[in-house]
Amino acid sequence: MKTSVFIVDDHYMVIEGIRSLLLHEKNIDWMGHATNAASCLSFLKQQQPDIILMDVNLPDSSGIELCKAVRQQYPSVFVLGLSTFNQQAVIRNMLDNGASGYVLKNATKSELLEAIDAVMKGKSYLSFEAALSMKERAAEAPMITRREKEILQLIAEGLTNAEIASKLFISIPTVSTHRKSLLEKFGAKNTAILIGKAIKQQMI
Repeated sequence: MKTSVFIVDDHYMVIEGIRSLLLHEKNIDWMGHATNAASCLSFLKQQQPDIILMDVNLPDSSGIELCKAVRQQYPSVFVLGLSTFNQQAVIRNMLDNGASGYVLKNATKSELLEAIDAVMKGKSYLSFEAALSMKERAAEAPMITRREKEILQLIAEGLTNAEIASKLFISIPTVSTHRKSLLEKFGAKNTAILIGKAIKQQMI
């Protein structure tokens, strides 16, 4: 059974490049392309492919927002993120918003076919460089709780312990405890270093 594939990308050369890679594959049915989010959603009202190869950066919307919308409206349609970027935050955002995988635009034909095959089998797929990027982040980034992440974000916004306590409806000593825990987990001597490390690891 053929897998129907659609691509959303605003670069014609990328569309043509991927089309030429997949066009003569006997198990692939090329359904066409859209160059922005609006035309993609318009196409989906008429027919739905099995898989959409979706660029992360589109002229009228982010691929992350489009991915979320597609997965909510058409849960049977799989999305593979497509990008030149392999930053952990971008990959994580695509996956968190429903993408089944992430492939870089320099992927080989065999890698692209492997990704499509994996997704159709209900698996997730990260191209080698994307997987390496995620692994590096896992090795660097400390594990923090949801509450610590909230407090980290508010510290980054410049709020004092008292202001954070008021905003989160917790006591000032509790905020102090969380702040101390964050400094220890990040190996930071002070708040400025803490924020710098958190930004570098794309946790805020």
